[in-house]
Amino acid sequence: MHKRIIEKDIKNNLNTDKILLLLWARQVWKTTLIKWLKEEIEWNWEVVFFINLENPEFLQLLNEHPENLFRIIWKNSEKVFVFIDEIQYLKNPSNFLKYIYDEYKWIIKLVVTWSSAFYIDRNFKDSLAGRKKIFNINSLSFEEYLIFKWEEKLIEHLDKQTIPVIYKTNILNYYYDYIKYGWYPEVVLANNIIEKKDLLEELGLSYIKKDMLEANVEYEEKYYFILKMLSSQIWNLLNINEIANTINLNVATVEKYIYIMQKSFHIAIIKPFYKNIRKELTKMPKVYFLDTGLRNFFVNNFDTYDYRLDKWELLENIVFNRFLKNYNTDDIRFWRTQNKNEVDFVIEREKKAFEIKVDKSRFNEKKYKLFTETYNDFSLEVIDLEKSLFL
Repeated sequence: MHKRIIEKDIKNNLNTDKILLLLWARQVWKTTLIKWLKEEIEWNWEVVFFINLENPEFLQLLNEHPENLFRIIWKNSEKVFVFIDEIQYLKNPSNFLKYIYDEYKWIIKLVVTWSSAFYIDRNFKDSLAGRKKIFNINSLSFEEYLIFKWEEKLIEHLDKQTIPVIYKTNILNYYYDYIKYGWYPEVVLANNIIEKKDLLEELGLSYIKKDMLEANVEYEEKYYFILKMLSSQIWNLLNINEIANTINLNVATVEKYIYIMQKSFHIAIIKPFYKNIRKELTKMPKVYFLDTGLRNFFVNNFDTYDYRLDKWELLENIVFNRFLKNYNTDDIRFWRTQNKNEVDFVIEREKKAFEIKVDKSRFNEKKYKLFTETYNDFSLEVIDLEKSLFL
């Protein structure tokens, strides 16, 4: 059984009153993880109901009134667990969740899935403040990748931040594969290179097309073109005006498309680091892909890391993804001046800064003197490929 690490965190919250809201990227084993959770609860002799809102009868009932939930399940003298899949299909999901929580939180524990974060902003009329716990479930971390490869024993060496020589080649080979083909579960488990590439093509075309349909994207070809543009400039500043001029779209539409890409868990945007918040809001951000296999599909490059011309950009993207184990996107910033002095990543709340180098020996501390003198309470660390394993 290939279990996700996040399952433990979710299970630890099953006995709280809060609604568990699981936000899913596509093709990250939602059905399998929900099955594990359901079985775990049933193992403890708890009562579990599962409602899929792709069923039109269930959808109609819950849209009519939240109390219709009890025409689908029965009330119990003890607490029951209710899994609601694809809750974004409700006309007013926040109203439904708020009502059930406020009226029945003592007897009903809600665990709900939401397959696209795009709908959260559009359909949530109420923040559900204090009533929910959100879990963002993306594709696999490298640690989970090792679990899927039946190499869980190797994870302890990453935790200790040391790799014995006997394991080093093995771990690095897995890491190169992880970087090249990404971390969607089905891709990780594919038996050969052809199958991996076919699955990435399906993800890059069919599933992104579903996102476009659900988000009412009008210019599909231009949406794809923007994704391809972003895939080739993951280390550059994101210039929306330049993209709009290149593909002959207005800026508002480009901004909407990039927003959809974020909410569909394909890209992430990080902001510049400034003490002056007004400057931070007006300066251009940077973009990274949440799966490098998908990114490599769009640039049509599946060369091994050591032989790539874009290894620096790819390494920076990998480091960003490794940071997501411990930080939210909003915690991760970068620093750049008009004179092009820069530091790749800044974590302000921990007073840490990171510079990414393919070759650590080429790091010249003098180049970062402006940053270290301006922010003398920050540490500055150099990260290369091997070091990124320990993030």
